[in-house]
Amino acid sequence: MTTPTDRARRGRDARKRVSRSAHALWVPSVDRPDPVAVLERQGRDRLPELLPIRYGRMAASPSAFLRGSAALMAADLASQPHTGLTVQLCGDAHLLNFGLYASPERGLLFDLNDFDETFPGPFEWDVKRLAASVAVAARENGHPEPRVHRAALEAVAAYRTAIRRLSRLDELAVWYERIDAERLLPLLRAARRRGRAGGSLTRARRRTSLQALDKLTEVVDGRRRIIHDPPLIEPAGASDGAALRKIFSDYRSTLTEERRLLLDRYRFVDAARKVVGVGSVGTRCFIVLLAGRDTDDPLFLQIKEARASVLEEHLPSGPYVHPGHRVVAGQRLLQAAGDVFLGWMTGPQSRAFYWRQLRDLKNSGGVAGMSPADLAEYARLCGTALARAHARSGDRVAIAGYLGGADTFERAVADFALTYADRTAADHAILGAAVVAGVVSAAPGV
Repeated sequence: MTTPTDRARRGRDARKRVSRSAHALWVPSVDRPDPVAVLERQGRDRLPELLPIRYGRMAASPSAFLRGSAALMAADLASQPHTGLTVQLCGDAHLLNFGLYASPERGLLFDLNDFDETFPGPFEWDVKRLAASVAVAARENGHPEPRVHRAALEAVAAYRTAIRRLSRLDELAVWYERIDAERLLPLLRAARRRGRAGGSLTRARRRTSLQALDKLTEVVDGRRRIIHDPPLIEPAGASDGAALRKIFSDYRSTLTEERRLLLDRYRFVDAARKVVGVGSVGTRCFIVLLAGRDTDDPLFLQIKEARASVLEEHLPSGPYVHPGHRVVAGQRLLQAAGDVFLGWMTGPQSRAFYWRQLRDLKNSGGVAGMSPADLAEYARLCGTALARAHARSGDRVAIAGYLGGADTFERAVADFALTYADRTAADHAILGAAVVAGVVSAAPGV
């Protein structure tokens, strides 16, 4: 049996492959693809009528561009040497993919909340994406450059501190580790900001299927239907509706027995196609309205197309053939507590999908307008959450051994974050120029 001492030594040995200070360096490869070409390649198998929405959302700001360009950053990270210390990566660990959600016990937790790109890979790729997103957000908030660097550094320092703490804990203690939502409250030190935090938690607690019933549905001819709000929400056509009903049983089979029983207590009411996110726009996504005891007992499920992770072309094969299974398994592994309705199946034209609740006390942190101190505190919380997720799926003792007790790694990654924030701003400008030139069409403000 490998001892903790052996595992820590393995981590320190990884410094021979990539020193901690080497993470500061990033130079675009000579064959780096044009960012717009990468986005267009991703769009080839997406719904063409929705692509202008994707480009419009990404063109809104460098942060929005970074959110939608996980494929580009994956290629950039893959062009550099890596540690070989593998975890289940989120694959898209930017600042806005952390937030609040409800555990099955109805506790409100803070954690990663997007897993479309999850895949096994070197731990530092997630850390670098988080740090870069912090730097981009800080610049958009108008923070002075030293505070931009500090915010990125704080995210990585929190990651290192958390991993080192978790490396000393027993296996079950690590598995049951979680971040309660109340830890968000210290972000808001001033009375006004503290009230805003409480409001954020209150809004999260109200984001349920019952609240969505009023927002997303209306009664037509005495029957409850999902509201038509093109192009963002459109009724599922006859063929899509029939297909969704047919594949519902396949999804059901991926749930555990007691959750199948719970799902069986609901009946299918209506379905619609819904545009979601930034990077996901153009993929096939539906929402389904189910009713339980009566029409005032709704359940909204989201059916989202699962595609190959943007990391797959750069890393060895993962354990799952089905993309939906990959997403669901990755989420179950990384999150402290999971959605009871999380499942997967294969739909029409052999497309892979996964199912989850549309709203379950979910709320993402809004970083726009945060002060330097608040953004740094929020970045620390995200770094801590990322470390908790990695500690469940990878060798936390080896990673802690690699990171060590000094601040070498976080200073290097913070330097990288500023360099990559520059690159993100340049790539965002390239997309803007392509929109102006008519190379791609963008629908602003949708």
